[in-house]
Amino acid sequence: MKTVFITYNQALTEKIEHILDKLAIRGYTRWPQVQGRGTNDGEPHQGTHTWPAMNEAIITVVEEDRVAGLLEHLNHLNDKAEMQGLRAFVWDAEIGV
Repeated sequence: MKTVFITYNQALTEKIEHILDKLAIRGYTRWPQVQGRGTNDGEPHQGTHTWPAMNEAIITVVEEDRVAGLLEHLNHLNDKAEMQGLRAFVWDAEIGV
């Protein structure tokens, strides 16, 4: 199993959820209104007067063979909306309960 943590501009929420639905990835946890800024050149998303945009985050645990397809869809979305901000991080997961 793999954990996929996705952070993105809140404007992409419906598109991210559509990707998860399309790939039949049902289980996830979403955090609304997450603050941050891009690693290299992204503008801060802090929900302030100066930086009004906000991020959201989703974490999901999927079978290892499904990760490549999910990342492919996320990369395609990022290519179309690169200035919005979208990142995905993947690591091993063990289910304890």
